[in-house]
Amino acid sequence: MPRHDGRAADQLRPLTFTTNAPGYAAGRVLAQLGNTIVLCTCSIEASVPEFLEGKGQGWLTAEYSMLPGSTMGRKARDRAGKVDGRSVEIQRLIGRSLRTVVDLSKLGERTLWIDCDVLQADGGTRVTAISGAWIAVHQALTVTASKFGYDPEAILPESVAAVSVGLLGDELLLDLDYREDKDADVDLNLVMTGSGRLVEVQAGGEEATFLPEQLQEMLRLGKQGIEEIVEKQASVRQ
Repeated sequence: MPRHDGRAADQLRPLTFTTNAPGYAAGRVLAQLGNTIVLCTCSIEASVPEFLEGKGQGWLTAEYSMLPGSTMGRKARDRAGKVDGRSVEIQRLIGRSLRTVVDLSKLGERTLWIDCDVLQADGGTRVTAISGAWIAVHQALTVTASKFGYDPEAILPESVAAVSVGLLGDELLLDLDYREDKDADVDLNLVMTGSGRLVEVQAGGEEATFLPEQLQEMLRLGKQGIEEIVEKQASVRQ
């Protein structure tokens, strides 16, 4: 049955990654999934957190925020160093996801700062941020390779991407927009490497339960979507 926007149940929204977006960071990508738009940047800092000093390896950390005009009603800015719980959860997810595919031992004592700023939100901001941030990291490592004398492909040997899947009524849907997400009985966010290994599975029922067989089907549908995203990432980095 067609969805409200005409998509099939297993169809992603239109996805684009625009590299060299405005800004001064080494890696800059504008990731757009349907009406969700996230600016993903990667900056490289020649230092590491105190707990890594002198160990000869790097670090990667992420920050995530929704700009005031990104939602229908104005989103208040985080102030005085206070970040809302949802943003903390998402930025930790982004950091964990990227660290699974970055070989920090080959980075030297440098920190990769990932910043994901939501310009427009229509569901799937965290998964869009992860998929776009990987391209930003790749771009940042590539443009600074000669300066720092490292091999970008050795530091970033494979990709990582993410997608959402939901159960709405009796139907499984790939890549939920906000209208679908708010009514979904079950919501799942899936993060996988380009080689098909699981990084993180976030699944929960919204006052509902689901069967193990339905979870397996959601994973299958999510894997299908991530394979499409990985192909798009590969076409952009070439």
